Amino acid sequence: MTTLTTPAQPGHDKSLRPVPWRRLGWVSWRQYRFSVVGGAVFLGVLAAYLLIMGLRVRSGYASVASCPQLGSRLSHTCGIALMLFGGYHVWGESTAAVLMAVPVLIGAFAGAPILSRELEVGTFRFAWTQGAGRTRWALARLALPAVMVTAAAAAFSQLFGWFYYPFFATGDSALAPQYFELTGIAFAAWTLAAFAIGTLAGVLIRKVVSAIAAAMAAWAGLLLVTSLYLRRLYQAPLNVRNSGHGVSPWVISQWWTGPNGKTITSENKIIALINHPQPGYTQWTTYEPGTRYWHFQFIEAGWLLVLSLLLIAAAIWLIRRRAA
Repeated sequence: MTTLTTPAQPGHDKSLRPVPWRRLGWVSWRQYRFSVVGGAVFLGVLAAYLLIMGLRVRSGYASVASCPQLGSRLSHTCGIALMLFGGYHVWGESTAAVLMAVPVLIGAFAGAPILSRELEVGTFRFAWTQGAGRTRWALARLALPAVMVTAAAAAFSQLFGWFYYPFFATGDSALAPQYFELTGIAFAAWTLAAFAIGTLAGVLIRKVVSAIAAAMAAWAGLLLVTSLYLRRLYQAPLNVRNSGHGVSPWVISQWWTGPNGKTITSENKIIALINHPQPGYTQWTTYEPGTRYWHFQFIEAGWLLVLSLLLIAAAIWLIRRRAA
């Protein structure tokens, strides 16, 4: 049997001196340097786009802010400025949608193959017999990429927040699901979680393509459950009459009640009440105040960090336990 076909044991030959971490890191860099460069180019282009568009958005916001209040008669110049700013808002929403895909792409195409590729083709056996060992081999593969993708995501969240600030200032809520994961510290936490999910999927499945599909599905499911259900449990939402509820809240639901206190279910009646309010009818709103933004950010980033560490630890444990 050759080195690549001999079953590797959980430990390694004690006569071999452990390979220094520096050399293990250098080998990992040599293997994945082209992927790193490609990812850096993609992120660089995206960063340049955010910077250029951010300057345009802020210029448009300054023009709109200098106009009289919207309730008064607008000049031709202000009307054009308002129209242009509305167009920028469409670009901003499209950018948010694209940026939302970045964590899952990192998890699928960086996290899933990082161990599964070598497990699939069998080249890991050579490393395990060269003084690296299973744990050191796995840590050398995972540590640097995990730190790099998390740091890059943290930088991008700040850039996106700067880019999107004018829209937050004009009514969009930073607590809304389509923006919350992209700002603050949540974006970095979701990116690390995607990387960890992909890593564990790769170790469990040991097939690159299948691991990529599983990682994307698992991350999307986690994000959906969090946005629709889990995040509301961080702090109980408020129920108030529709008489104003602070700046940029996350509105969860709204409904109307009649004079008898019963909920109105007729859409036609609700539309009529919106256009022409009537005495005895009340609109209610369930919402999360915008002041809870950082409270929610720290809660979400905290449990995602714990989850990511547990998933990576589980992947390393499986590497140590699984027979070659």
